[in-house]
Amino acid sequence: MRCELWTSDTAEEHEGEFDRWLRGEPCSTMPVTVLIAEVDGAPVGFAEVGLRSHADGCDPRHAVGYLEGWFVHQLQRRRGVGRALVEAGMAWAREHGCREFASDTWADAQHSIDAHQRLGFERVDKCVNFRRDL
Repeated sequence: MRCELWTSDTAEEHEGEFDRWLRGEPCSTMPVTVLIAEVDGAPVGFAEVGLRSHADGCDPRHAVGYLEGWFVHQLQRRRGVGRALVEAGMAWAREHGCREFASDTWADAQHSIDAHQRLGFERVDKCVNFRRDL
């Protein structure tokens, strides 16, 4: 499912990252969790949720829960699976003292933008990110 969500990374890269998570060595110094949705015992979706020190549009005085990744198989969409994953992620963030929950998506991913808005997220920014080697 990670390969379907993050297509720019190889299966080996996803496997390596997930192996680090299972060993308790995530690539973050802040707490993270993975939530899995199942239907009839088969995985149909997941959410990766973490804490961040800040997020655009959120109060910078408090850590924020962050929906790092969110995927539901096509045939299970619009059936409440994604909502249940996000709500479980928000509950996890609340348990870790967060007052806000944030997420992001690509500017051209209209299906993702629509899904976020259906769940009550509000758009706070429209940004283009840059980088360069030093």
